[in-house]
Order: sequence, then C-alpha cells, then structure tokens
Amino acid sequence: MIICRFFLPLVVLLLSGCDITHSGKVLALPGEFSHWHNMRIIMEELVDRNHSVTVLAHTSSPTVKQSQTDRFKYMLFKIDMDQEDTLNMWNDFLAAWMSHNATGFEKLSLFSNMTSGFRRYFENVCYGMLHNEKLMTSLRESHFDVIFYDPMMPCSDLLAEVLGVPSVMSIRLTLAYYYERLCGQMPAPPSYVPAAAAQGHLTDHMNFLERLENLLLYIGHTAVFKFQMMFLLDQHYTTLLGKPTTLCETMGKADIWLIRSYWDLEYPRPFLPNFKFVGGLHCKPAKPLPKEMEEFVQSSGDDGIVVFSLGYMVKDLTKERANTIASALGQIPQKVLWRYSGEKPDTLAPNTRLYDWIPQNDLLGHPKTKAFITHGGNNGVYEAIYHGVPMVGIPLFIDQPDNVNHMKTKGAAIMLDFIKMESKDLKEALTNVINNQSYKESIMRLSRIHHDQPMKPLDQAAFWIEFVMRNKGAKHLRVEAHNLTWYQYHCLDVAAFLLSITAVVMFIFVKTCSWVICKCLRRTTTKKPKKE
Repeated sequence: MIICRFFLPLVVLLLSGCDITHSGKVLALPGEFSHWHNMRIIMEELVDRNHSVTVLAHTSSPTVKQSQTDRFKYMLFKIDMDQEDTLNMWNDFLAAWMSHNATGFEKLSLFSNMTSGFRRYFENVCYGMLHNEKLMTSLRESHFDVIFYDPMMPCSDLLAEVLGVPSVMSIRLTLAYYYERLCGQMPAPPSYVPAAAAQGHLTDHMNFLERLENLLLYIGHTAVFKFQMMFLLDQHYTTLLGKPTTLCETMGKADIWLIRSYWDLEYPRPFLPNFKFVGGLHCKPAKPLPKEMEEFVQSSGDDGIVVFSLGYMVKDLTKERANTIASALGQIPQKVLWRYSGEKPDTLAPNTRLYDWIPQNDLLGHPKTKAFITHGGNNGVYEAIYHGVPMVGIPLFIDQPDNVNHMKTKGAAIMLDFIKMESKDLKEALTNVINNQSYKESIMRLSRIHHDQPMKPLDQAAFWIEFVMRNKGAKHLRVEAHNLTWYQYHCLDVAAFLLSITAVVMFIFVKTCSWVICKCLRRTTTKKPKKE
C-alpha cells in the first residue's frame, strides 16, 4: 500500500514530464480577416497538443483582438496608426478592386490611395516591430522554437531572419503565384498552369491563343511584381536587416509552406517537397443552429434553403446591386439566409432574411441546404466542398475569380459577373444549380476526394509545425534553386557555353574546309600539263 502511494504519483509525474519535454514554444504572426481565422484554428490545435503559443500583433489590427477565453498569450506592439486608419486602408483596397464603373482618372486615384495606404502601413508595422528594442529583447529571451506566420503580416519573414528561428508560413496560392513561383521557386509551366491573374477564364486546358495570353500574363505580372518589390519593399528590407536583401530572399527561407488548398480545388501541377497542402483545415461537422434560425430553416419544407455570403470584408453593397440581388432571391421557392449588414433592399421578399452574421459552416452542413451563393473566398469554397453544396459564384477580387473558375471547370458551380449580373441571371443560375443533378454529383465527388486523405488537413498542419520544431528546421526539403541566379536556374550559362563550343567547332571546321579547298584549287591551277 505504501509502495502504491509513492509509486503512482511518480508515474503521473514521469508521464506529465514526457509531455512537457515534447512541448514547444511557437510565435505566431497572423494576417487579418479570414487569414486570422485559419491561423487561429491551427494555434488552438497546437495548444491542444501541449505547445505554448504566443501571438504577436500590432495595436491597430482590426481583427486580431485579445480575448479572455483565448488559451494563448498575446504580445502587442504599438504603431503610428489606429484601427480606423487600418480599416480605411482596407476600404480603399476594396474600393480600388471593385471600381468597375469608375473612370480612368477615378481608378488611378483609388489605386494611388490604396498603394499609399499600404506603404504607410508596411513601414509602420515593420519599423514598429523591428525597431522596438524592448520587444526584440523580449522575443530573443523567449527562445521560440518556431515562427508561424502569414505573409499578410508585414516583415514577419524578416523577423524570423533576425531572430534566427525556423519558420512555417501559412499561405493561399496568390495572384499569379508571385510568392510561390518567384520567392518559393515553385515550378509553374505557363503551358498548363494558368495565371491566377487571368481573372478566372483560363484553365489547365489551353489552346494556342490561351497559352499565348497566359505566357504574356506571366511575363507582365512578373515584371510588375519585380519592380514593385524593388522600389517599394526591398530597400526597406535592406535597411531593416542591415545588409543587402530582398523580400523574396527572406520569404524563400521559410522551412515549410502550408498551402491552404488541395487537389479537390487545384489543377494538377508540380510542387516542391516543402509545400504542404492543408486546404479546408477549418472545416468541421455542422453543429445545431440557433433556435430562431432553425425554425426559419425548417419552415422551408421540401424546397430547402440557400445560404448567401460575400465574406468578412464586404459588409454592404450599392442600393442598385442590393435590389438586383434581392429581387432575384424573391423569385425562387427556397428560403434564403443572407449575411448582409447594409441598408435593407426595397425588393427584399418574405423568403429572404438578413443577418449581420451567420454560422456559415453549420448552415452549409444542414440537410436542407440546396445551394451556396459565394464570393469565392477560400474558406467558403472549402466549407461547400466539405459539406457537398453546389455553388453560384459571384467573385469580386484577388483569388476569388480563380477559385470560382476552378469550381466551374470541375462542374460544381456557376460563375456570374458581379457588375453585369441582372436579377434573371442570378435566378436562372440558382434554379440550374439546385435542379440540375450534375452540380450536386460533381460537388459530392470533390467532397469525397477532400475527405479521402491519409491525414486530416488540420492534423497535417500541426504535424509539419511540430516537425520543424523537432528538427530545428527543414532545410533538407528546400530546393537548391534558392541559391542559383536566374541564368543558372535556366541553364543559360550552360547553353551559352555549349553554343560557344559549337560555334568554335563550326568555325574551325569551316576554316579547315576552306583551307583544304583553297589548297586543292591552288595545286590544280599550278600543275603543268604532261608533254605528249
């Protein structure tokens, strides 16, 4: 009895000690809006696995807010912008991308304001973080095992470089694959890998003219990206680091790239060993709806419901667009739950209810859900794939046209133009998606692909972060292309050498032949004729 009294606590202590020794310290630098939502889920999983997570954020963040219920720590640093300034910057971003009806001068003004706002934001965050001696000292003394960051947070990659800590990056395949292709050295043959900047009309099956367009897009956007980095960011990176560097150089040092996508959404294409797919990591089985919302859903009968959301950032629409949409929704037999915070449309019908917020994942997982009207954001698309709900896509900006086009190509969605769309277009699209069984069959096929993985996306994300902590990085997965110049990467120096050798050999051959021929001719002309 005495032995058991001492032995049992010892066993408990040893077992708990094992957990402690395998735990790690994670420093997280999140992005905003849906980016924060994705990273938060991974951080909560890491806490469940007994890791210590610290979130580093600035005081003007509109979405990263400290909560009493959070199980991770926060470290906040102050910058010379308040939340209103940051929100205005994002509003300028939205206005610039949605300025379809603006004149040329108005578009130029909007994009100028957007660029100026982002540049000010970038400088404030970077200098406010890396020039904060008290903060940097605290970070160094914390001895973090890994930095987990979203490149939406300025200079997060540079912080990993300065602290000398292995890093894991969370990213969605970006516009024209700039970061992945140019900074991560990801192969992207333009013959069958469409540029996301093609605004959603190119696929991996391209004819000659489409391949020509795709190649020109790659060249044009690569040039624009290079010049933007050179004149807007690289000089600040060099100043902050204290030695010549570029954004691509520091970002390319990330040990693991967690790509928020998977082959259910992407076209088949080459990837690198340190690129890991974790698309749909935030998806989970549906939970019961709030009582009032469940009653409204059940009142739909056999017709079912339609879920409608344009994402975190789009809170309202112009009166004309809102009325166009509301009129179309009123013409279908289904009940509609619309996430919308703007002024109530004049044409709003009794079958449609407006909500400031909806439990989107739970609604998409409800058995009465027939269709999802979406802007094509990555999170919403994956929730629809997870639960097998066909879509009507109304993309607005960035990667949304590309996401919706992928779903359209795979037979799971209909794509509409936000500006040109009329009420009859939206009504016809919804009717087609709901009544044409092929859309449901296609999305269910994608859903089966998504669920048929050896490891759940969230578990895989946590595994690779732990892998980097255990092995002090993952440089063995990083391709040597990072250490090559552009002409070495494309073997232009080898080609030049071989061409030079060929040219020399050809020159010697021609000269030799010329010399031999000339000598033979000379002998023929100088030879005397025989006497008879």
